[in-house]
Amino acid sequence: MKKLNLPSYNFKFKTVNQKTQIFDSIRKKYIALTPEEWVRQNFICFLVEEKKYPTSLIAVESGLKYHSQKKRTDIVIYSNLGKPIIIVECKAPEVAIKEETFEQISRYNSTLKIDLGIVTNGIQHYCFKIDYQENTFDFLTDIPSYEPQ
Repeated sequence: MKKLNLPSYNFKFKTVNQKTQIFDSIRKKYIALTPEEWVRQNFICFLVEEKKYPTSLIAVESGLKYHSQKKRTDIVIYSNLGKPIIIVECKAPEVAIKEETFEQISRYNSTLKIDLGIVTNGIQHYCFKIDYQENTFDFLTDIPSYEPQ
């Protein structure tokens, strides 16, 4: 897999039917290793190891409904009180982050109403605060570390 713009982490891998799988420590199971999954697993480790978010507050591929369609968020981080506080959209490293990516995370977030969003392809990471009254993003210079709420 491609080297990402994140620290290196140790992962568990296995091969099933000649396909590589990676262990997801949040879902507690092996998942097919795709380029997007590689970014998701590395970013989860970044959030846990570097930013100190507890694994118990992280949900991966949670379901939600958007205009009666079932969708899945890549990563949602919750507060200690169970309120969603960060939504993360992961893309494969070769996928450029464009306006469509921000539109996608906005659609998913229209039902969740989370104030903080992150978009990453493992190479570029964008963290932003959402202003619902102005309908704008304010980009942050860094991804915030965990603070108990």
